[in-house]
Amino acid sequence: MSKAIGMAEYKTVSAGVVAADAMVKAADVTIIEAQTVCPGKYIILISGRLSAVNAAVETAKTNHSTQLINSFVLGNPHESIFPAIYGAAAIENIMALGIMETYDAASIIVAADAAAKTAIVDLIELRVARGMCGKSYLMLTGEVAAVEAAIARAKSTAAIDGMYLDSSIIAHPDAQIRNAIL
Repeated sequence: MSKAIGMAEYKTVSAGVVAADAMVKAADVTIIEAQTVCPGKYIILISGRLSAVNAAVETAKTNHSTQLINSFVLGNPHESIFPAIYGAAAIENIMALGIMETYDAASIIVAADAAAKTAIVDLIELRVARGMCGKSYLMLTGEVAAVEAAIARAKSTAAIDGMYLDSSIIAHPDAQIRNAIL
């Protein structure tokens, strides 16, 4: 009964809605999010048993590949992914700040999962293509060395598909920056 999440990201709304319908018909999965994001792309985020999520994402990739931007399946995602996506992460203090951007929505979630599993860091936020013209970013915090390791892993993960855009690390961000982020 492995819990998993998966995503398919499409260039057009119409292709995304059709793919979402095919995904839920192909396997016993639950839609967590299915919506338009900037600039008129469509994302479908699903959950379920690993085999079901794999089947649903494969259906989307195979039957609706023309407009597909990217997709992923994560078995056993890090528990901090969802609070960061929904802006509900309970972060009290920012020691070091790591920021990374990608060109798409799907790769930022995979990169954030890899980062969170690499070092002891807290995901602050995952901005998934909303208000970003299709780009996405993550912010995380922890000890400087942990943030460096997490961002390096996130960067290499996103670079596999050519979706890495940029990243930065601030060892001790000013109080005004910490207040603006939290």
